[in-house]
Amino acid sequence: MSASADGADERLRVHFVQHESFEAPGAFESWVAGRGHRSSYSRVFEGQPLPLSGSDIDLLVILGGPQSPATSTDECPYFDSAAECRLITSCIAAGRAVVGVCLGAQLIGQALGAGFEPSPYPEIGNFPITLTADGLASPAVAHFGPRPVVGHWHADMPGLTAQARVLAVSAGCPRQIVEYGPLVYGFQCHLEFTQPLVDGLIEQAYPTAVEPSARYVQRAEVMRDHQYDVMNHLLYEFLDRLSVAYRHRSRALRPVG
Repeated sequence: MSASADGADERLRVHFVQHESFEAPGAFESWVAGRGHRSSYSRVFEGQPLPLSGSDIDLLVILGGPQSPATSTDECPYFDSAAECRLITSCIAAGRAVVGVCLGAQLIGQALGAGFEPSPYPEIGNFPITLTADGLASPAVAHFGPRPVVGHWHADMPGLTAQARVLAVSAGCPRQIVEYGPLVYGFQCHLEFTQPLVDGLIEQAYPTAVEPSARYVQRAEVMRDHQYDVMNHLLYEFLDRLSVAYRHRSRALRPVG
């Protein structure tokens, strides 16, 4: 992506916080590469540090993981929930775009003082979500249509602030997409799933203790047979729209003269 008419670089600096090798960015990376943006990473499972602030980030993406916001460093030495929450609040305060996926969505809720809660049902597989009235009216996600099928792999869900708007729900979880602010979104669902990513999740984390016949848990072979392109393109359009909103907001806040 080239410079805009006013000379500003339109490429976004996208920073990923990745908690496990098998919870990869998936389709997020395809979008970054396809749009010519720049990516950086904190692969905390490899000991890579978090940024100290959001000053060099345009879009922060916090990915999922088997941890919860309540997981301590004693339980998982490379996962520092408090440090990630500080990074999230730094990015929000600086007017950066923030997207959390699964654990990442719960960490946004935690960072904003809303915490997280168990979901009514665990969901693992590909199931429809339903856009709420706010979702259908939202420029960010209205293109999803009323009931898109998306990926799921969770047992918890993010908490809600007083200002938060729930944009989508599912039969098993009442908080699938949450807008915390104009540039801040939590996705309990996984639109970034790709076939290699799902294969890795099944190999590393498929819940053998949960019967595939349980409500909202699909068999591994059904997940492997799913076509993920449609949900990926919904994610790409969301990120394109978020990018436009971020650039407009940044220009509006830019000092004149």
